[in-house]
Amino acid sequence: MTDQEFEIGYRGATACSAAGISYRQLDYWARTGLVEPSIRTATGSGSARLYGFRDILVLKIVKRLLDAGVSLQNIRTAVDHLRSRGVTELERITLMSDGASIYECASPDEIIDLLAGGQGVFGIAVGKVWNEVEGSLATLQGEVNGEVVGGENNDELSLRRKAKGA
Repeated sequence: MTDQEFEIGYRGATACSAAGISYRQLDYWARTGLVEPSIRTATGSGSARLYGFRDILVLKIVKRLLDAGVSLQNIRTAVDHLRSRGVTELERITLMSDGASIYECASPDEIIDLLAGGQGVFGIAVGKVWNEVEGSLATLQGEVNGEVVGGENNDELSLRRKAKGA
């Protein structure tokens, strides 16, 4: 991804679609500070949050961890750790968990050591999630400085208009 692609902001509904979460989850996580939008925060009624690629990547990881039964408290710790990492470093990380704790593995040897110690039960390869989010966002609409980019008019209203032939 280019630096310009990291500057694209995605509205809440688009972020939900790409991350596979509900808008209610997105709103709750933003209000509680779990995953806040890095491009633009809400500034009152009627203003739209804009989430960046990295935010959506973290949203999808949070969803996977929740689905695996990891507590929200442990997920908060993991998210804080992920925020401190550089974007390119994220692509090489595998998150391992035993359902209670979350471990970061940066090499296959670390994964094997963790499994040999009996601690890891499941893993999330962040690079794989990265590719999934990238693929989802390729067809969705984003914004840069208020200008609509990408999406090829695939929003709900455009699709309805196409179906009607308007």
